[in-house]
Amino acid sequence: MEKQNAPIGIFDSGLGGLTVVKEVLKQLPNENIIYIGDTARVPYGNKSPETVIRFTTECVNVLKEQNVKMVVIACNTASSSGIEQIQDQFDFPVVGVVKPGALAAYKSTKKQKVGVIGTERTIKSGSYERAIKALNPDIEVWSKACPLFVPLVEEGWFDNDITRRIIRVYLSELMGKGIDTLVLGCTHYPLLKNTIKDIVGNDIRLVDSAEETAMVVKDIVRHHQMERHKNDNPEHQFFVTDAPEKFVELGEIFLQHKIKHISKIELESEIGGIK
Repeated sequence: MEKQNAPIGIFDSGLGGLTVVKEVLKQLPNENIIYIGDTARVPYGNKSPETVIRFTTECVNVLKEQNVKMVVIACNTASSSGIEQIQDQFDFPVVGVVKPGALAAYKSTKKQKVGVIGTERTIKSGSYERAIKALNPDIEVWSKACPLFVPLVEEGWFDNDITRRIIRVYLSELMGKGIDTLVLGCTHYPLLKNTIKDIVGNDIRLVDSAEETAMVVKDIVRHHQMERHKNDNPEHQFFVTDAPEKFVELGEIFLQHKIKHISKIELESEIGGIK
């Protein structure tokens, strides 16, 4: 398969990576996409870095078997848990979401006060703080783990009383720091964006890395002359490790179009395989 027609692989622990799919399709509408959501093992945020790297490597190997031209690790936890080790294993571009998200925060903040929310693993890694301070060491960064957000999204509880109460508990401390920018450091979190915005108000800008990541993907595809210019029905395939019906139900609400091709896959102990 020529590089131009080869698909872009996008991986996440669940359905949160659809935020990246949506932005990639906006900026590169002719591209073929293969998405893997490791829904059997979500969330990744409470697992060790070694386990996250192993799970991620399995899923990227599945995408490699499908002859992708590049892979987007649309999972902040995986992008914060030794992405360099994963990049070194493959001969195609592998990009994460942390650096693009940090760049967006750097561009956004006017008061040099940034809050970051994410999974326990992402926050413990300090990846966003390092990436933001590498751009401007004078920016103050406060971080908060919000481990209940991913289960809320996976349940489709985007806006109800329980969700609002949990958001207020998690974010009250950051709001008290005077931040003007809040990084949604998990690709699941943008599905809560409207509810979070209602609670934090208009003085705090919400940043998710999906749009910036899609711009990086576009740059890489064009730099390597891999862009697909045909507009004849690009294929979008979705693979999950558990509960495909639930993934379709929530995924279609978010993507606002039908998910036509979805399959359940089983991951082997070392490398994955589409059965």
